Amino acid sequence: SPQLPDGQDLPLPPVILGELKKDAHNPTVCFYGHVDVQPAKKEDGWKTDPYTLTEINGLYLVIRNLYGRGATDNKGPVLAWINAVETFKTLKLAMPVNFKFVIEGMEEAGSLGLEKLLEEENQGFFSDVDYIVISDNLWLSNKKPALTYGSRGDACFFVEVK
Repeated sequence: SPQLPDGQDLPLPPVILGELKKDAHNPTVCFYGHVDVQPAKKEDGWKTDPYTLTEINGLYLVIRNLYGRGATDNKGPVLAWINAVETFKTLKLAMPVNFKFVIEGMEEAGSLGLEKLLEEENQGFFSDVDYIVISDNLWLSNKKPALTYGSRGDACFFVEVK
């Protein structure tokens, strides 16, 4: 566990593991995201308080822009998966995959403790996972989202999206 400057041990925050009801006919996809952020001060160029999520109207009052530390890295993507599940449930649609979630709070510090948890849960929580989606990415511009298709130690491939 990390230490404070005075040498006191700081306990790691819990990692949230979640799953929804399973359908044996569907593959299981595990979605990873984190909710911790890098430090920020208003003097760094923020127009609003970086730790207060602020909604500012976009074009034609239809698009809503959310500003706040972690809105894109990585709280927004985590919430997007949760909203996707909510949409399927609201519309009473069968989900095409089984959902599992791993949400942590130490990614910005190197994911301290995550490797140990993965090893401990390899034969438990993760034993039926077919695919993993790492939704810790960013938009390259207002019109170009990043599509993460590989990671260290994984097989990589090229995908063209139009």
